[in-house]
Amino acid sequence: MSLGREISYPISVLILTKNEELDLPGCLESVSWSDDVHVFDSFSTDRTVEIAAALGAQVAQNKFEGYSLQRNKALSSLPWKYPWLLILDADERVPAASAEAMARFAAEAQTEICACRLRRRDFFLGTWLAHAQISPYYIRLVRPGKVHYEREINEVLKVDGKIREMDAPFDHFPFSKGIKHWVDKHNLYSSMEAEHIVRTRRENTDFSLNSAFFAPDFNRRRGHQKELFYRLPGRPFLKWLYMMLVRRAFLDGRAGLTYAYLQAIYEYMIVIKTRELELHISEYRTL
Repeated sequence: MSLGREISYPISVLILTKNEELDLPGCLESVSWSDDVHVFDSFSTDRTVEIAAALGAQVAQNKFEGYSLQRNKALSSLPWKYPWLLILDADERVPAASAEAMARFAAEAQTEICACRLRRRDFFLGTWLAHAQISPYYIRLVRPGKVHYEREINEVLKVDGKIREMDAPFDHFPFSKGIKHWVDKHNLYSSMEAEHIVRTRRENTDFSLNSAFFAPDFNRRRGHQKELFYRLPGRPFLKWLYMMLVRRAFLDGRAGLTYAYLQAIYEYMIVIKTRELELHISEYRTL
């Protein structure tokens, strides 16, 4: 049975999935106000597709070949009913008040405005990581024909037009499948980040300290800040210090303290995998 729609807002919704039978029902329920919900699936082997269809979503499948590629394929190939699109992952939820705020924004936005940056609230151990969360704003409400993704890991959404920011939050539950799932996922992410770092260094990609602090575009500024961070010694410890002393993760209690340590461990995995790759490259060149 499809979810009932007591309220309807003219915004399309995209949810990307791969084996999301646990989280998908809650995500779909939170966007039941839309009559144009699309689930773009990477050939799940669980009940994801069955659940999506049963709850009234339109389902399309595409072989997964990369995070940015998959998202760009969805953006370019699906038939959106409305000019504005909300992009979600299955472990995210949209509060009713935020849906109403997004609908007002979409109705009033001028044509040159092509995207909106929303506040994401990450939850861990039943606690909103109000302080420990490092990057709270994400572009998720977009005009589909005006955006595309770049960078294979921690994808960056490029916008052909102006971007606005809105306080209307959406909620994220990255630990909904347990600590093991989070660790496994970040083991993969750390390998991809290490490969990206090594490839970037070999290609001598331009880095600008000025852009890291003063670039007017948020995504460009964040990208250069990330490259600056990659060049710093002792990154895992620096990240932990930043989260504890600057972000004040301890104010989130046990959840914030634990999350700060997990992020430092993740950073250390990137560091040692980067060294390993560079060592292999060096050894290969000496052969």
